[in-house]
Amino acid sequence: MNVFGVDIGGSGIKGAPVDLERGALAEERHKVLTPQPATPDGVAGCVAEVVAHFGWTGPVGVTFPGVVTGSTVRTAANVDKSWIGVDAGALIGDRIGGLPVTVLNDADAAGVAEMTFGAGRGRKGTVILLTLGTGIGSAVFVDGRLVPNTELGHLELKGHDAETRASTRAKEDEDLSWEHWAKKRLNKYLAHVEMLFSPELFIIGGGVSRKADRFLPLIEGIRAKIVPAELQNNAGIVGAGMAAAQTV
Repeated sequence: MNVFGVDIGGSGIKGAPVDLERGALAEERHKVLTPQPATPDGVAGCVAEVVAHFGWTGPVGVTFPGVVTGSTVRTAANVDKSWIGVDAGALIGDRIGGLPVTVLNDADAAGVAEMTFGAGRGRKGTVILLTLGTGIGSAVFVDGRLVPNTELGHLELKGHDAETRASTRAKEDEDLSWEHWAKKRLNKYLAHVEMLFSPELFIIGGGVSRKADRFLPLIEGIRAKIVPAELQNNAGIVGAGMAAAQTV
């Protein structure tokens, strides 16, 4: 069975049909740049463009980089603040011709995919997936059950939102070396999260997971096992597709 997933990010919006039996993309994903500013109308238009690229006519799952309850956006750290209070499901559904739309937090979607098909498959205890990109998203699981909308990227780290210090955008904006970013920024963030939650496993997702060998060996003093996401940057699309399948 194939369903459709769209992953809205701070820099790009990507989507593809998802093969739910394999937990993988059924076709090569299509990506467009996130409009700046990332207003509701602008982003919804880009989602419609991605869906139309495949001529899709069934249910659509959509991730959003913020807290989502029902299909209403509650926070919007890395997109335009005018999203707050918007019924994203209704807005996007209208723009894609009335197709059924399911909306969920982006890291939660990636986490569900990784726990089902990837690095967290079969794991009990506390597992935390962190998506490193424009910001830092988080998905927390206890014995395989999701605790939704945790948003651990906004924990305070040295007086700042953690994601402004330890995200890959911070690395790029400040032109930090892999070693400096891993040892001085990401390591301290992981230690802080571990102190609060004592997970057995960290899964590191987002686009940077493709380069895990450049920074994970530099992390020290963390008791939990740390592994890259197996689905890498497609996890959000797969998780969005899984959410859409629940409406079928």
